[in-house]
Amino acid sequence: MKSKWIRKYKLAVMVGCALLFSGASAWADPFMPVSSVREGMHGLAKTVVHGTTIDTFNVDVLGVLKNKGANGGDLVLVKVSGPLIDKTNGIAQGMSGSPVYINGKLLGAVAYGFPQSGGRIGMVTPIEDMLKLWAIDDNESSTMEPDVNHLIPLETPLMASGYTADGMNFLSEKMKGFHMTPYSAASSGEDDRKLPLYPGSSVAATMITGDLKLGAIGTVTYVDGDHILAFGHPFMNAGNTGYFMHNSYIFTVIPSTNTPFKLGSVGAEIGEINQDRGTGISGVSGESPSFVPLHARVTDEDLRFTRNLDVRMIKSQKLLPTLSATSVYNAISSTMDRSGEGTVKFTYTFYPADNAQKPFTRTNMYWSSSDIASRSVDEIYDVLKILADNRFKDYDLRNIDVNMSVTKDRKTARILDATATPMIVSPGDTIYLRVRLQAYRGDVFYKDMTFTVPKDQPYGKMMLEVRGGGVIPLPYLLEQQKYNLSDEVLDRLRTYKNFDDLQKNIMDEDQNNQVVIEILDPNVSMISKEDDGRESAEIQGKKVQDTPDYLHKEDNKSNKDSDNAERPRSRADTDYVIYGDGQFTFTVLPEAKRDAALKKMINSRKKAVAEMHADNENEAQDADSGSEEKNK
Repeated sequence: MKSKWIRKYKLAVMVGCALLFSGASAWADPFMPVSSVREGMHGLAKTVVHGTTIDTFNVDVLGVLKNKGANGGDLVLVKVSGPLIDKTNGIAQGMSGSPVYINGKLLGAVAYGFPQSGGRIGMVTPIEDMLKLWAIDDNESSTMEPDVNHLIPLETPLMASGYTADGMNFLSEKMKGFHMTPYSAASSGEDDRKLPLYPGSSVAATMITGDLKLGAIGTVTYVDGDHILAFGHPFMNAGNTGYFMHNSYIFTVIPSTNTPFKLGSVGAEIGEINQDRGTGISGVSGESPSFVPLHARVTDEDLRFTRNLDVRMIKSQKLLPTLSATSVYNAISSTMDRSGEGTVKFTYTFYPADNAQKPFTRTNMYWSSSDIASRSVDEIYDVLKILADNRFKDYDLRNIDVNMSVTKDRKTARILDATATPMIVSPGDTIYLRVRLQAYRGDVFYKDMTFTVPKDQPYGKMMLEVRGGGVIPLPYLLEQQKYNLSDEVLDRLRTYKNFDDLQKNIMDEDQNNQVVIEILDPNVSMISKEDDGRESAEIQGKKVQDTPDYLHKEDNKSNKDSDNAERPRSRADTDYVIYGDGQFTFTVLPEAKRDAALKKMINSRKKAVAEMHADNENEAQDADSGSEEKNK
């Protein structure tokens, strides 16, 4: 911390001198201000194209673009050449940050390229603007991105190691939303060595480290003691940040019809990247960022094999759902060593950084006919995103724990029918139900359950829904949108009193392997289909959905159901994902009327039984009489 304040002081003195004297002489010898740049100046730039060896290429100044950089700064237009550039077929992604020296003084970092220039024309971010990253207050908001719509940022290639082939495909799909393309990188024998950084060295700003590594590689521009500047443009423009800083070993430069890129490894962890802004990134060697550890334990029941995965992820509420989901996906993908159908059961727990806050934990079960690995992480992603985006408070985590078991077997069951008694009740009464189910290609089994009529239940007809935990009652059926509810509509349907209420509601959601009994508003409809999209039915005029869909279940709530934990219902766990539903209609009466009605019903049944017995006796007597006549 002390070195940081010393560096801020040195920078303040340097910038102050520059303002006072406004001349090149005010700058320390290592730096060249933009004001001293002239067309035709020749210089050299440094970068790595193989291993850790720093090479050079030629740079010639073409001019200065005023007010086109971050926060209205300038950019220097340059032309690059030389054997290295011929070898790489132009400026490659991963060269961003390459320091440019003119007359031995550092001008800045190669950061942008012109389209259709054959990779020979680029833009340099001045070092005088990059140095300001060291003087930014920790609470200052992110700087503006450069006004370079006509330029191509030298994007930082995203290197991934430890991922399976399916894991890479899943990661690539998820990272599209962040405009990043990960590349599968090999490991190097140098990856365990902590190497010092120099101007021109390769460096990685890493989001995940441990059993998996995911980081963007670029080039170091300037080093002052344990502090570095790199990239020359933003990585994710996150402002104050906390990426892991790693060494990077460059294998080669991959040619491309668009822009070639460096292929490298994410090597040893050596520090922290603490700023990510318009003019580049800055980091500190020897320090470690705060992070969220994730432990996933996956057991394949068919192979009788268990695999553990441990990673550390950056504390980014924006990225954490994606980083967590892709990590867990890779854990289950590598454990199964296959793709396709299956059943998964899991328990996951989010531990808040605030020890006084209750951990979030849920258990659930899913079946998929096509991709069980992807189905396994959907809920974890959805819940993390809901909690991260909540409007009440920052959701800062200290740990994530996931425990999964998976099998290729289809562990599903369907509700066949049910019986219930009594059918005439009063508020507070207990209803006894027996639900008959059948496992997929398996035996019939039963669940005996009870349901207590709410004490404030209105008199009249009461409909009970008996369903699988994944069957979703929607309070509003939007025929016009064909059930394609927009985010705006969903936001209006969701209401929570505070964060604790939000967390309580999500934790208390039904599980797909439960039989659920609850009161159903006669105006409520049910929609859905099974995972493979085949079955649908109508029972008593109500549409039925058989497929569990956690996200819809959370999103599609009416205001009156916002306090989900208080909703009267009964649940029973099973070893299967439960499909199907049905309804019972009960009559709710005051106790006196209930007793009278039940008495009348009992008497009526007794009378019916007596009449049936009498009829049977008459038939028996007639039979006996006929037999006697025949004998005569």
